[in-house]
Amino acid sequence: MSHHPKKRVYAQQQFQMGAGSGTWQQGQAAQSPGFPPQGMNQPGMPVDQQIDQAANAMGNMNLGGQQMADPSAMYQQQQQQPAYGQQPTYGQQPAYGQPQQQQMGQQGAALQREVNQLYPVDLTSEIPPPISDLSLPPPPLMVPAQKMVVPSELANASPDYIRCTLNAMPKNNALLKKTKLPMALVIRPYQHLHDEINPPPITTDGLVTRCRRCRSYINPFITFIENGARWRCNFCRLANSFPAQFDKDAMTGAEMNRYDRNELRYGVTEFLAPQEYTVRQPPPSTYTFVLDVSQNAIRNGLLATTARTILESLDSLPNHDNRTRVAILCVDHALHYFSIPLDEDSDNIQMLDVCDIDEPFNPKPDSLIAPLIESRNNIEKALNLIPEIFQENLIAKFALGPALKSAFRLISGTGGKIIVASSTLPNIGEGQLQRRVEQGVANTSKESAQLLSCQDPFYKSFTIECSKAQISVDMFLASADYMDVASLSNLGRYTGGQTHFYPGFNAGNMHDVTKYTKEFSKNMAMDLSMEVVVRARGSSGIRMNSFYGHFFNRSSDLCAFSTLPRDQSYVFEMTMDDNLMQPFCYVQVAVLMSLNNSQRRIRIITMAIPTTESISEVYASADQLAMADYYTQKAISKAMNNSLDEARDTINKSVVDILSAFKKEVVSSNVPGGAPLRLCANLRMFPLLMNSLTKNMAFRSGVVPSDHRASALNYLESTPLPYLLKAIYPTVYSLHDMPDEAGLPDEDGSIVLPDAVNATASVFEKYGLFLIDNGVELFLWMGGDAVPQLVEDVFGQPNIFEIPIGKQELPVVEGSEFNEKLRNIVSKIREHDDVTTYQPLYIIFGPATNEPVGHNGSRELGSLRMWAQCMLVEDKIMNTLSYREFIQDVKGKVNK
Repeated sequence: MSHHPKKRVYAQQQFQMGAGSGTWQQGQAAQSPGFPPQGMNQPGMPVDQQIDQAANAMGNMNLGGQQMADPSAMYQQQQQQPAYGQQPTYGQQPAYGQPQQQQMGQQGAALQREVNQLYPVDLTSEIPPPISDLSLPPPPLMVPAQKMVVPSELANASPDYIRCTLNAMPKNNALLKKTKLPMALVIRPYQHLHDEINPPPITTDGLVTRCRRCRSYINPFITFIENGARWRCNFCRLANSFPAQFDKDAMTGAEMNRYDRNELRYGVTEFLAPQEYTVRQPPPSTYTFVLDVSQNAIRNGLLATTARTILESLDSLPNHDNRTRVAILCVDHALHYFSIPLDEDSDNIQMLDVCDIDEPFNPKPDSLIAPLIESRNNIEKALNLIPEIFQENLIAKFALGPALKSAFRLISGTGGKIIVASSTLPNIGEGQLQRRVEQGVANTSKESAQLLSCQDPFYKSFTIECSKAQISVDMFLASADYMDVASLSNLGRYTGGQTHFYPGFNAGNMHDVTKYTKEFSKNMAMDLSMEVVVRARGSSGIRMNSFYGHFFNRSSDLCAFSTLPRDQSYVFEMTMDDNLMQPFCYVQVAVLMSLNNSQRRIRIITMAIPTTESISEVYASADQLAMADYYTQKAISKAMNNSLDEARDTINKSVVDILSAFKKEVVSSNVPGGAPLRLCANLRMFPLLMNSLTKNMAFRSGVVPSDHRASALNYLESTPLPYLLKAIYPTVYSLHDMPDEAGLPDEDGSIVLPDAVNATASVFEKYGLFLIDNGVELFLWMGGDAVPQLVEDVFGQPNIFEIPIGKQELPVVEGSEFNEKLRNIVSKIREHDDVTTYQPLYIIFGPATNEPVGHNGSRELGSLRMWAQCMLVEDKIMNTLSYREFIQDVKGKVNK
């Protein structure tokens, strides 16, 4: 007898009152998001009837002779990865001279490579789509134990670090083109904001072993030859000799087991770089704060908020080597430098004004950067003084260009980070910008060229100098006025920085202050690497082609980062130059960097991918989430360089092309005209994600303020994959009927979240309570006909018209366990140790049958409802197609 967790009874109460409907819940049960599709193997159906239905459903499919299997099996084969340092469970280490199959003993019994099974489904019968698939891991990389030096789940890099759109690589370009699938990598070199959280193993002996020809790093997939005396590179097949010290302990000089070396055991590992990888002594971390002190920044409270946040965050500023330095530059129509002496020398802080912004100079070059430890008291004093000094400032000018060049001259000798906090459009001096005329241009073919382009070439040319000097720029733009995010975001885009946008910021609103201060302080506290270069290599036949993300593309395959942040990811597109002759191909990402602890390190991420001549295996191994990231980057590039129409066409065409190719190459051609729309199970969320992407603010048709659109494009371009997916397809939780354990800690002390429901208004019961999470904001939606008991339990108010709406926090309702659970769920969703984002909560209630006309807040409520409904991406938004309409439209194009 199955056990069903108890549910809250708010919905049932309302149902008994006659205002609700149980239709959706019944529909949900019928359209289960799991395997197999509806109509197959249903409980209670006779076995022979089940077999007949399965045979009829699959009769017309050409599966390339492959055996039908449950698609969930391909995910079950991927075991959970143990933490770094945990011993693999494959048995004892082999002796050097033994053949590998012998070495593995029972471990390598199956010499024939397993493959991921193809499992076609009909997209038209899977509405609503089974969104639980969005949380599945990628199809596993079928790499047998005998291909590894030390068999381990950790020999292949975790998909948290690197994902490939294809987990079975076609052996030739003709096969790749037939599939219409992309070949790209989604790379995230760091998983957390702070390096001490679950770091990969590090080799500290300074011995870095590389192939003499292709320069790839030794890894778990090389082959020992000549009785272990030499090794064959798995990238270019060259035979290499081992360094003399490879089998010796660097500390004692004693013999050591080479199979204990991290580089032969782990797909993600680090080396402490030897002297030849260091051009100069790793520089100290230098943070230069450029603060807007013009009238806007005083009026909306940004200056005071920023100064206080910096002051409170000094203890968390990375300073592992005790060499971190700080400089402060205030800017309006002039430049105001602060000369901060050492605490032991003086407490006399000087403000030095430079009014010549056409040819600015540094008045005291040697004393404008203060060491954090030695000048801590004086830095605090300066930060307390700055808001007082400028509190009566009436100047409305902001000379950002001259300020950036001055900050550049301050730190160009060592490099570092420039952090700009501004409320004013740069309107004087080099790089001055004008408000763009959006009326008549927005939502036309001219929108990209006139509203999303860089208005002044300074914001691109300056980044070239920054890259040479190892300087990155972070922008914090907080204003109710136009800020030209499209131009200013180029500063972060090409220096490895980021642009944070806070429209409508007002320090009088504590919720605005909370979001800004939390994100600003997390940005300051984030560990970062300096002088970073990233290179990705492919084995013979594979080459990196295009690169997407925030960095400077220094050469054909070398990406340069002045500083490498911990909260961004990157997409590298690959191309096939030659046929893949081996049963496996390989990619390796090398990150060379200087850490804040004065160390120079190399992080190596290695991935082995099986190759195949079967188009079915290619489709069965495609990673739909990595593909969604790839097409997002392609669409962003089209939106910024061509037009938004071309971007939307790129998104929609990707779905039609892949479905058409699948029909042509995999599905039998003798299917009648009313054919279902078939695709493999591991790609069935791809059309949903692409349709949802066209509804994101970055690509949505209609009039969208250019700052908001440019900010959305910037966010999608750099955010890690889990947050990109939420931006494309928001997570929706049904709270009024969640299981009793939801909102309470589990055995590990982690708060249990309810299961997600489909992002469509059809699930939004008029009496229900729902939470929408798009990765940037949270929306709590209460149905307008919610029963009074639910309103009382959640908000402590007698009726729905008394609850606070807009940007709010959930009140604490004494004695309400349900209220405590909701607050726990919100807090759990806001927990991020891998991105700086803090999600504000917007409270909204839906239309009510007895809603008074023109009540307080009705105008704001209408806007909030429209905003929240734009998150329900399975529905028709503006003039976009709903997911159901989209599938029918695609079906018509594929079958015509």
